[in-house]
Amino acid sequence: MTSTAQRPNGERPIEDTPAAGPRRLVGLYNALQQLATALGRRDAGFTDSEAALLEGARRATHLEDFGDDGFRAHLRVLLRAYDEEAHLTPFGRLMVMGEISTILANRLTSQHTWTQQPAVLEAPIRRPIFILGLPRSGTTALHFLLGEDPHNQVLEYWLAAAPGPRPPRSEWEQDPRHVAAEHSLRMMYALDPGLKAIHLMTTDGPDECRHLFLQSFLDDTFDSNATIPSYTKWYMGQDMHAAYGRHRDILKLIQAPQAERRWVLKYPAHMRNLRVLLDTYPDACIVQTHRDPARVLPSICSLVSGWRGLYEGRVDRRAIGRWQLDMWSSMVDTATTVRAASPAAQFYDVSFHELVGDPVAAIKGMYDHFGFAFTAEAERRMHAWHATNPQGKHGGHHYVAADFGLSDGEIGDRFASYMRHFGVVKESTTG
Repeated sequence: MTSTAQRPNGERPIEDTPAAGPRRLVGLYNALQQLATALGRRDAGFTDSEAALLEGARRATHLEDFGDDGFRAHLRVLLRAYDEEAHLTPFGRLMVMGEISTILANRLTSQHTWTQQPAVLEAPIRRPIFILGLPRSGTTALHFLLGEDPHNQVLEYWLAAAPGPRPPRSEWEQDPRHVAAEHSLRMMYALDPGLKAIHLMTTDGPDECRHLFLQSFLDDTFDSNATIPSYTKWYMGQDMHAAYGRHRDILKLIQAPQAERRWVLKYPAHMRNLRVLLDTYPDACIVQTHRDPARVLPSICSLVSGWRGLYEGRVDRRAIGRWQLDMWSSMVDTATTVRAASPAAQFYDVSFHELVGDPVAAIKGMYDHFGFAFTAEAERRMHAWHATNPQGKHGGHHYVAADFGLSDGEIGDRFASYMRHFGVVKESTTG
């Protein structure tokens, strides 16, 4: 960002940001669509578009089989929430419709590949590493570093966005899915360059496995991007076993050419579903990162506000702050409870300060704990990545709790048991 000045409602002034051009185009699109609506044009609602969305995915892929029909009920809850609660701009609506269409097409192609190549589902996934922890606690850097070990495989962004068997590296740039992913990231960061400092994503780099839950229409992505509290409440009560089963099967689909490599996966929201994760991956190796929640929660709220801003324009920062505080404090408490009833050897804890101070040493400790070989090649590549990707490479990102109607004391109180249990050190929030 070239400026951190804020409008009274919390939005950055368009004229002071590198995203001015793209945002003006989005503003023009929104204005034209709103004018068309004022002149009498009426778009079909999301719920009324369900059949068209399904048929559009069939036409785009020339496929028919979506697999287990249970996803339809999930999709309907989501579509109804968009109709009744979301504050989408015309451009936000366009993005949502495109994303749902893509998810449905991905579901069709995944199902088709399993039908045509059933042997891919027979290959095991052995001792996958799952990175858990609050966002902004070092999870992304750890994910990238572990991806440098040739014995590991990660879920590259472009394959997460459009799953299929991973082709040879020399073919990636020519793959239409890779081209589409590159374009998607470029557009997102053009609209809000500050998002890169909060959550780094690259076309070829590792990304969160949240994408794999989208095919079940059960994921935090949807309510992070739009105000849909009825979906949030409903989603929190769903049994996630089937969604995690599909998550596992999509990984088997992607790994088909190189099934022998160890998976490294990251998604903070796994903490909410840790029991289901362990049911699905009973030999999983869980790495949990730790950092003072008062230091990271404002950044989490800012990230959600940034996503929301792309879809809805104005955002209610105080409402986001309250929601995120409740959600993440509940999530870490749930994970702590599940861990207490699970074998300790299956878990490894690492602090943010260890990762910042000497990340390769922290990874060595993790490998020793799980009995993984740490090769000279892995160490060399990790050091090289760390040297060229210092903290803050993509800019700073500084927010305080008050920006979201919270206080450091309130955050500390809500996470007090978590901090005591794991010995998390309180940090200064002024730097």
